[in-house]
Amino acid sequence: MDSIFRGDLTSPSGRARAWIDALFVDHAIFRLVWTNAAAVAPGVLYRANHPTPGQLAVMTRRWGLRTLITLRGPTGNGSDALAREAAARLGLRVIDMAMDSRGAPQPERILRLAEIYREMARPALIHCKSGADRAGLAAGVFVLANGGTAAAAGAQLSWRFGHVRRSRTGILDAFFLTYAGQAEGRVGFLDWVRDEYDPAALRRDFRGGGVASFLNDRVLRRE
Repeated sequence: MDSIFRGDLTSPSGRARAWIDALFVDHAIFRLVWTNAAAVAPGVLYRANHPTPGQLAVMTRRWGLRTLITLRGPTGNGSDALAREAAARLGLRVIDMAMDSRGAPQPERILRLAEIYREMARPALIHCKSGADRAGLAAGVFVLANGGTAAAAGAQLSWRFGHVRRSRTGILDAFFLTYAGQAEGRVGFLDWVRDEYDPAALRRDFRGGGVASFLNDRVLRRE
C-alpha cells in the first residue's frame, strides 16, 4: 500500500506526515466532507468509511461505541495510525479483521468475523477505506448471521454507500445471491459457509469488469 507515513506520531513532523499521508495519499480529504456512516443494527453495529479522529470521536459519543473493527487490517498508513491513536484515547478496543473486496469471500474469514460479532463489546463500528464494499460485505454477514435474509444482506451493498455492483466488487453481491439460490431456507448461512460454499466456483462463474471496474480501481482507487 502506498504511504509516506513512517510510523511516528510523537514528533510534530511525524504527525504532520501522518495527516498528509491520510489526506492526500489515502484520500481522507474526501472523507472530511462526506461519510456514509449508518446503523446496521442500532445499538449493536454501525458501519462507515475510514473515520478521521474527529469523526470517530463524534460517532463514539453519538452511538456509545465500545469496539472498532477495521476491515483494512493494520495498513501502517497515516489514516490507520491516527484512527488507532484516537480509539485508544476514546477507550475503544480495536479488532483487525482484514477482508477482500474483489475476491470470493474466504470461508475462514467469514466464520471468524461471525465469531467476532458474537464476542465483541457492543456497540461496534466496522470500517474499510470507502465504507462501500468490505463494510457492505461485513454488514451483510452480520445480517445473515443474526437471522436476516439474503436480500437484506445484499441491501448493505448498494449505491447509497458507494458500492458499484457491475465492477469486480460485484463478486460480493454474487456471494449473497449464491447463498440465496443454493441454501436459503434449507441451511443456515454460517453452516452453508462452513460446509457447502465453494469460493473457487464463485470465482469461476463470476464475470465483472469493464468501465465500472476502471472507475472503481483506477479513478476512485478503491482497495
